[in-house]
Amino acid sequence: KTSPNIAYVGAANGDDDSFFKRMAEAFMEAGDCTVIHALLVSGKVDVGKAKDVLRSADIIFLSGGDVDSGMRVLRERNMVDFLTELFLHGTLFFGISAGSIMLANEWVRWPDPNDNSSAELFSCLGFAPVICDCHDEQGGWEELKTALRLEKDGIRGYGLVAGSAIRVFPEGGVE
Repeated sequence: KTSPNIAYVGAANGDDDSFFKRMAEAFMEAGDCTVIHALLVSGKVDVGKAKDVLRSADIIFLSGGDVDSGMRVLRERNMVDFLTELFLHGTLFFGISAGSIMLANEWVRWPDPNDNSSAELFSCLGFAPVICDCHDEQGGWEELKTALRLEKDGIRGYGLVAGSAIRVFPEGGVE
């Protein structure tokens, strides 16, 4: 499309308005588009309205922030199956940072941050058949390494350095 409608999902950053504005400006600088914030975090949010925004979008963008918090919001608002349905019907998705991780299979958390043995995987959207981490080149990809140690064999892991990306095709191929 020459002028796509982009739905912005800020679940991972608490629907932070300043982050939305920065990302919307960047998208509009890249080309003619409309960016609409599909609000999901506030206790007074209208989930029906958010679904209408998402349903009418050509592309859905998942923002950065905290992966666990973002997935918790999507589960609490009963959005996981809804987003999966959109994905399966051909809606394009992309994300940045935590949003990229949320599009993958799983991610890792530590229920007890003082106990490394408490590490566990939790489900993400699963649109990309990978596990990925973003911009942790300075940290040595410790979270990604932990996730891959906990994961079953055969899952690919990607460490996306700042400024890079992966593209996942409908049949599961990765570029």
